[in-house]
Amino acid sequence: MNDTGRLNLDWSAALIGGLFDAGVREFVLSPGARSTPLTLAALRHPGLRCEVILDERAAAWFALGRVKATRRPVALVCTSGTAVANWLPAVVEADQSALPLLLLSADRPPELHGWGANQTIAQADLFAGQVRARHDPGAPFAGFAPDWLRQLAARVVADSRWPLPGPVHLNLPLREPLLPADARVDFPAGEALACATPVVQPDAAAVRELAGMLNAGRGAIVCAEGCAGDADPAEFAAAVSALAARLARPILAEPLSGLRFGAHDRSHVCCRHDLWLRDEARLAALQPDWVLRFGAFPVARPLQRFVAGAPTLLVEPHGRWPDPLHRTRQVLRTDPLAACRALLDEPLIAADAGWLAAFADAEASTERWLAAAPQPPEAALFAGLCRELPAGTHFFCGNSLPIRDLAAYSGSGEKALAFFANRGASGIDGNLATAAGLAASGPTVAVVGDLTAQHDLGSLALAAGRPLVVVVINNGGGGIFDLLPPAALPEFEAGWLTPQALDFAHAAAAFGLAYRRCADAAAAVAEACAALAAGEPRLIEFVVDRAASLALRRPHPPGG
Repeated sequence: MNDTGRLNLDWSAALIGGLFDAGVREFVLSPGARSTPLTLAALRHPGLRCEVILDERAAAWFALGRVKATRRPVALVCTSGTAVANWLPAVVEADQSALPLLLLSADRPPELHGWGANQTIAQADLFAGQVRARHDPGAPFAGFAPDWLRQLAARVVADSRWPLPGPVHLNLPLREPLLPADARVDFPAGEALACATPVVQPDAAAVRELAGMLNAGRGAIVCAEGCAGDADPAEFAAAVSALAARLARPILAEPLSGLRFGAHDRSHVCCRHDLWLRDEARLAALQPDWVLRFGAFPVARPLQRFVAGAPTLLVEPHGRWPDPLHRTRQVLRTDPLAACRALLDEPLIAADAGWLAAFADAEASTERWLAAAPQPPEAALFAGLCRELPAGTHFFCGNSLPIRDLAAYSGSGEKALAFFANRGASGIDGNLATAAGLAASGPTVAVVGDLTAQHDLGSLALAAGRPLVVVVINNGGGGIFDLLPPAALPEFEAGWLTPQALDFAHAAAAFGLAYRRCADAAAAVAEACAALAAGEPRLIEFVVDRAASLALRRPHPPGG
């Protein structure tokens, strides 16, 4: 009997040790019986940082936050049954956002499947279509080779990082007894398998062809989330800014691109296009002959319309096709930083001065309009946070209306701010847990809507002891639907707006968080900055009159 327990623990130690040797430094564990050998091996490994989170759903989203913050694979461990199913939404997000998430699910052994055994489900293929690879090595067996498990661990990490980063699933059946009487953990020694992720260099002929297309006509560069690929974001920002300067073309940068804030040259960066592109005359006057795109497909509808009107020249390193409009005319499969540097070595022709000046005028006139015309209260919140937050702050933004308001009102600045959102599948689930994962690396502000906060309310438990400030925009329900066709339906409030009666003061108290209620954007910004300065978690409820906010969203900036 004890031999089985010893086999389980030695097997787990070889696998966990192999993951560490392959570069994994963080595990997020959820308590459970069947996963006991895996959990014990992770907890006792001297080089691993382990976080134990009760709720598997929140654990998976927290792990995604860690991946976003560290840009390294993070491993999840849970027991068998519905515990594994709770990972699914975060796995979908990891797939869509190309985030290396390692899924170690404990399972019942094969002889228990299909015989009515408790807590036994068909989980080996639970994430089919969402993972880069799935491995089911079977239950531990006598005489196994530790080096085989170490190689498997290295392969799992490599598969999660290249050619397309994303989740990888290891389904691990374990027999009882799960542990031996002597629960010592021995990590086997061995040579680590080196598996470096390659940098895809551009084809010289393709670069020359692309340079020729960039030299022809008036064009624009569009940068969205993931535009830097695997490169250092600051290095990419400097390179793409230099490319824009050589071409004398504008960069229309979404906030998740990382180009709106930082020490790089921002003279060609447009940050108000979400507002001025709503003007039909301006949109027509600034229609480009081509668009050079880096990163995901744009979030904001006005920028999507801008992109729709011109052929797309796409730089994409991982093999995906982020072009739902089917406007791509050339794809350069290469590292984005390498693409910019290669293009800078080509003879590039600057556009006429009037082209760039027209975009600068659109930005300037919109800045004047913002200063003179009444704006929705959310505008002052986002502008104030981006202006006042300390350099280096993680800024997590919820989906629906908040991410669109961030796009419209963030502004731009020299200090470095890191912007994050779960835009892969654009759900409202797991937002607070993801922000908590970011906060484990440093000061973080999360701005989410009231429904998003309620959807992930249990994850407020993860804020304790972390520099996380959660700003909840309470506008009485799903304000995004006010701008969509359901708003005209008689069932709008019951079926889409769905106002809730949650008391956020009580919610904060339940999880031991300081709480402030603000009806003024400046007060909410001041509270957020004060909480960060104190290094304490805080929940700030920013109360918005939805009808008043909606009325102020109707006017558009004047055309040029």
